[in-house]
Amino acid sequence: MELVLGASPTLSPYLNMIWYARSERAGSFTSEAASNWELAISNFEGKTRIAARGPETRATQADYPADAEFFGISFKLGTFMPHLPVKALLDRQDALLPEASRNSFWLNGSVWEIPTIDNVDVFVSRLIRQGILVHDPAVEATIQGCPPDMSIRTLQYRFLQATGLTHKTIQQIERARSAASLLAQGTPILDTVYTLGYFDQAHLTNSLKRFIGRTPTQITQIAVANEIE
Repeated sequence: MELVLGASPTLSPYLNMIWYARSERAGSFTSEAASNWELAISNFEGKTRIAARGPETRATQADYPADAEFFGISFKLGTFMPHLPVKALLDRQDALLPEASRNSFWLNGSVWEIPTIDNVDVFVSRLIRQGILVHDPAVEATIQGCPPDMSIRTLQYRFLQATGLTHKTIQQIERARSAASLLAQGTPILDTVYTLGYFDQAHLTNSLKRFIGRTPTQITQIAVANEIE
């Protein structure tokens, strides 16, 4: 197997999930669009690096080397670092955080120990206590369908500051990811169109090709093949 992937849920109100991966051989994969930004830690050829990676507004092909380990801290929508504009990180414009030593890095003028998958909660708690990581409740409330009483212009600014994306773009990405999930579970294409409010099958297809990198038929075929295996 070329790439082994996994993910762990988290109870933190600031975190979306913690993911991890390791590669046995070099290869590539389709990186799907994602609304959340993250800190990605890689270990390759004895060197550990940490980078801030922004949301992705389209599916792209990504390469990975052999014999490497990765894990990521994915933050919930509305959680951000004010000194690190998320908008500047969009679509793989990653910011490599400067190395301080073999096991530490610079962040907002201070030296931090590179986190491990076992101490993420402690690491994130320290970021929150020092005001480096903050959360905008207006963004979360809007995503949950309860927008606060403020002007559209102000809310748009808050979204761009906290997520790097507009609310509409987030909705498009999340709907495409939901559609891919339904199709992978065996939901018929036309039922998926109806359930998620796409205009027609062509609209669904265009959305999935843009955000997921596959057509509805390809997603269902992959799901069937995995079941057979």
